[in-house]
Amino acid sequence: MFYESPDIFKKEAGHEIDGAWYPRVTKILEIKSKPALYRYYGEAPSFAIAEERTKKSAEEGTLIHEVVEKIFVGDKPEIIDSISPAIDAVKDFLAKNNFQVECDHVERKVLNKDEGYSGTIDAMAIINGKFGVLDIKTSQSIYRDYNLQTAAYMGQLTKEFKNLETRWIMRVDQQKNCLKCGASLRSKGGNDKIKSKTFNSEICKENNHEWSLLKGIVELKEFPFWKSDFKAFLAAKYLWQWENEYMLKKIGYLK
Repeated sequence: MFYESPDIFKKEAGHEIDGAWYPRVTKILEIKSKPALYRYYGEAPSFAIAEERTKKSAEEGTLIHEVVEKIFVGDKPEIIDSISPAIDAVKDFLAKNNFQVECDHVERKVLNKDEGYSGTIDAMAIINGKFGVLDIKTSQSIYRDYNLQTAAYMGQLTKEFKNLETRWIMRVDQQKNCLKCGASLRSKGGNDKIKSKTFNSEICKENNHEWSLLKGIVELKEFPFWKSDFKAFLAAKYLWQWENEYMLKKIGYLK
């Protein structure tokens, strides 16, 4: 990626912490290929439309993300109608599980000086008796790529918290389901995506679906074994440094 100046690169790719600059975990992981994203852009009517949908989708996801974090710490945020099914599902999940979050560990900065990177975790939580890192996603699935991000956090936080046991991805989403064939309709970023149940696809020919009300989804997956993912993250970091060697030397991060 081209950057107009070292200052722009520093601002977009990392954080200044205690007088030193460190690249962000999420920026580092942009180096990894994302075939599903490329396919999405390829199937869009135009690049401009894909960009607009992606931007709007990110804004919707950020809104859900922020509201969920406020609920974690006991706040009572305003909830707009467009995301209320997802938030209701989160509240229901919290009511049914032994879930504890410390306010100080929500949006907490992580700095690994040994490996030279920084990041921000969504939360550290105790869920049903286990203490771990919790990352919130608003995607349509839990992707393996997320393990690289959480492993980067574990690589530092296990040094600081000897009782840190595990990590979770919490997916928060919402969709409609067809009452006749079981297909799902997910609207995000101004784009409707329908997934059909293959064995029932003939029931609703020509998309003659009968949709339910919008329903919230909370999916929680635990990934306790993080060390091999951490090695993969460090490999991605090395490749990212190779790709951005000129700027990293320019700003003094690399010699």
